[in-house]
Amino acid sequence: QNVGCRTLSLSAHVGFDSLPDQLLRKSIKHGFCFNILCVGETGIGKSALMSSLFNTNFEDSPSTHFLSSVRLRAQTCELQESNVLLKLTVVKTVGFGDQVNKVDTYQPIVDYIDAQFEAYLEEELKVIRSLFSYHDTRIHVCLYFISPTGRSLKTIDLLTLRSLDSKVNVIPVIGKADSISKAELQEFKKKIMSELVSNGIRIYQFPTDDETVSEINTITNGYLPFAVVGSMEKVKIGNKMVRARQYPWGIVKVENESHCDTIKLRRMLCTNMEDLKEKTCAYYELYRRCRLEKLGCRDIGPENKPVSLQEVIEAKRLAFCLEMERKEEEIKQRFLQRVNEKAAMLEEAEQQASMPVLTKYARLMLMHQEEELKLEEKKKLLEDEIAQFIEKKAITVSIQSQVSVSTPVVSLK
Repeated sequence: QNVGCRTLSLSAHVGFDSLPDQLLRKSIKHGFCFNILCVGETGIGKSALMSSLFNTNFEDSPSTHFLSSVRLRAQTCELQESNVLLKLTVVKTVGFGDQVNKVDTYQPIVDYIDAQFEAYLEEELKVIRSLFSYHDTRIHVCLYFISPTGRSLKTIDLLTLRSLDSKVNVIPVIGKADSISKAELQEFKKKIMSELVSNGIRIYQFPTDDETVSEINTITNGYLPFAVVGSMEKVKIGNKMVRARQYPWGIVKVENESHCDTIKLRRMLCTNMEDLKEKTCAYYELYRRCRLEKLGCRDIGPENKPVSLQEVIEAKRLAFCLEMERKEEEIKQRFLQRVNEKAAMLEEAEQQASMPVLTKYARLMLMHQEEELKLEEKKKLLEDEIAQFIEKKAITVSIQSQVSVSTPVVSLK
């Protein structure tokens, strides 16, 4: 239906029908990757189920119930079946649901999923990128383990599922499903699906548009959520060694579809693995769009005209440079203001520090002047006394001389 394209019939063999074979050989040579996130309470059977699904013993250290927050532990291994290589990454939650305050229990899980999207976006935006050889760590499917209570979903389950359904393909599973009876299990499944629908939580539905798998996927959608049992222990039944869990009342076979849905889950994951990866790409595109819009990137300008990414980056760079210049000038002005304020404070402090010295000096000068005045007065008084003394002495000398002249000399013969 493309405009300007015609459909022509070939008159002879050309050879481009070998493209699917070329893609197949290239994919087999490069290998595939698949990432699974297991969310569930401690001891719900996440490691046992992963080991049962892929017939591999995922050695993992036991986790504790006393963690202050939820942590995620990733484990990557390479599996080979026939000539197909699969790089499998299993991410498990540690300490989920063990905290007293469960308000933000789901936040570390959401942050981890967003961190994988962000890492892929950074690789995609690099100048020299290598997406073909890049280890894609985006989560393709999330297996959410539900405790086999037989009643209803917990509040933490609803909050976590509501926060994950828009970021990853969620498949709910009932862990350790052999702990409740079959009748209770069927009622529990119906109640779970009813609560998911009533709370508006979307879970992954196996596609039914492909004719090759539409029938089996339609049937399998009716088994949701899967009731799973995991075990790596082998028990001898008759002449065969089967993977099972042995109880005093009987044996639960892990690979028996009448006992649990583990084989159904494995079959559905392997059959719809490519569809899960395509849906993950759709979730990533939504994250990428929101992330680039926050950065200011857009495809259409103000006049509804297409805008190239180069123009957007150049405009952002120019705006960033202007903003940096404005901030630099603002910082300079603030620095000068603070320098002036500090100089004024130092000058005022110096003046306050020099005031006592000046006051003491002025007081001493005043005392010195007063002393000089007193000495001048004493000197003047002393000079006056000296003058009076000299005057009196002169008068006395003159009187004595007069008396000696007027008095006759008497002979005492």
